[in-house]
Amino acid sequence: MPIQRQIAKLFAMKSYDAAVIGAGIIGTSCAFALADSGLRVALFDSQTPGREATWAAGGMLSPAPYLPGDENLAPLANESLSLYPDFVRSIESASGRSTNYNCCGAIEIFFGAEGPGKRDHHADKCRRLGIPVEAISATEARHREPAIASNARTAAFFPTEGTVEPRALIDAALEAARMRGVEVHPNAAVDSLLIRGNRCREIISAGERCAAGHVVVAAGCFSQQLFENDSPAMQRLAQFVPTRPVRGQMIAMMPRDTTLNHAVRSSRGYLVPRSSGTIVAGSTLEEAGFDRSTTTDGLQKIRKAAIELVPGLADAEIVESWSGLRPGTPDGLPILGPVDIDGLIFATGHFRNGILLAPATAHLVKTWITGAPQSFPAHRYSPLRFARAAQAQSAC
Repeated sequence: MPIQRQIAKLFAMKSYDAAVIGAGIIGTSCAFALADSGLRVALFDSQTPGREATWAAGGMLSPAPYLPGDENLAPLANESLSLYPDFVRSIESASGRSTNYNCCGAIEIFFGAEGPGKRDHHADKCRRLGIPVEAISATEARHREPAIASNARTAAFFPTEGTVEPRALIDAALEAARMRGVEVHPNAAVDSLLIRGNRCREIISAGERCAAGHVVVAAGCFSQQLFENDSPAMQRLAQFVPTRPVRGQMIAMMPRDTTLNHAVRSSRGYLVPRSSGTIVAGSTLEEAGFDRSTTTDGLQKIRKAAIELVPGLADAEIVESWSGLRPGTPDGLPILGPVDIDGLIFATGHFRNGILLAPATAHLVKTWITGAPQSFPAHRYSPLRFARAAQAQSAC
């Protein structure tokens, strides 16, 4: 290419204050928050924005712990849940679209002779983590939700929890981002990051270079793939994002005459009502790589758990079944924050909680980039924890 054309192409290169990689609810929320602060923002996705883990999610907004490591997630989950009403208002106001957010509380059901003891243990753990919970009888649970199974032994009510419809949420968030001036680039995979002088300065997408003051990696379970090349810089950065896909299968049912007003769950599954009248049931946790297929066994397991909670769903029509790939991490915690490369920030690895954690993640990313005051201590979620762990292991 003649030097004149090279110079012309260089000067034509687009430039942004921030480039966000990944247009699920995490990346889109970050892009919206940054643009709302007056920054020039571009949002890149390798496919149709919002159609990965976000599109597959159930939409239950619960900070309660269920898996190992969830106790360490509770502070961030509580913070994000408290931000949800303002988060939704800002998105709906900017987009003119509804997210079908409902802060109605959630009911957890316990079965069998061990139910009361398990309920009390779980409630005590939640209270220690600052999560409001009320121990209620099975009779009270059925008063709130008459469709709940008659053999439920006892229950807990979580008054501050809510639900949102993830597909409505991401469509509204993308529109809100566009209305704030975010340039959304669908089907635009980011092939590489350009690092010079210990600073991330550009991204390369479809062979085109884009300059960015900051780069936010929010590509979910695909985040580590951004750094899978032979470059020493990329190999070093790969240690900060040990993400992997964890498949979760789901079904949506249309009941004949059963309705729910709250999310209802047990240790074996959960139900989330939709504004359309359908009820979403989930979910599995499967190490299946990047395989998005559903399985007969997985779907039957979900349906069985749904009917155990609400027997009236036995004759409900299954109107949709699908699976999504959650971004898992070795310790089950998200990967949030800057690293030792200036201008590079990670916002990924949210596992089962991307919908819930979007408001807090967007707020943190905004503070890291704009320098605004940060009141929430996010150090336990830092990407640097994996490098420190590797160094400690090599020293042994």
